[in-house]
Amino acid sequence: MLIRIISGAQTGADRAALDAALDASFAIGGSCPVGRKAEDGPIDAIYPLTEIGGGYRQRTKQNVVDADGTVIFYDTYVQGGTEATVLFCIRQNKPYKLIDVALMAPSRAAELIRAFVEDFEVGILNVAGPRASSCPGMYNYVKQTVSLILPPSPAPTTKAPTPPNR
Repeated sequence: MLIRIISGAQTGADRAALDAALDASFAIGGSCPVGRKAEDGPIDAIYPLTEIGGGYRQRTKQNVVDADGTVIFYDTYVQGGTEATVLFCIRQNKPYKLIDVALMAPSRAAELIRAFVEDFEVGILNVAGPRASSCPGMYNYVKQTVSLILPPSPAPTTKAPTPPNR
């Protein structure tokens, strides 16, 4: 059963997954480079991340290691840091699911991810993919997809009125 979403909080796919989880009041985490570096400046403190040395590459590896499985979003072909994530999954013998956003709607991607989580008993899911500058539509796609795999956030509870004494 899925209990946490992690990522490196880079713009694009990583940040979208964390934002979707925050919107659903779902647990998040992950590792990021020292200084909370991302392409848009320091990562906001609303994301509870562990800072580690070694830059983006080490951050990517650590998130693969810390997760039970990784979902990797890409557009048409895997490249750059997204490709490094695939290689780390292979080297660490960790399950991963590739989602080509050019081939399917977010609802279908969510179905595939749900099956992946169930098949591999993923409790901690790492979400990876391109940064916003290299794939501008990725944030919205990933946020919508991840929102579909999370349980609905609990409705606010209201206390029932106390019945009058009879």
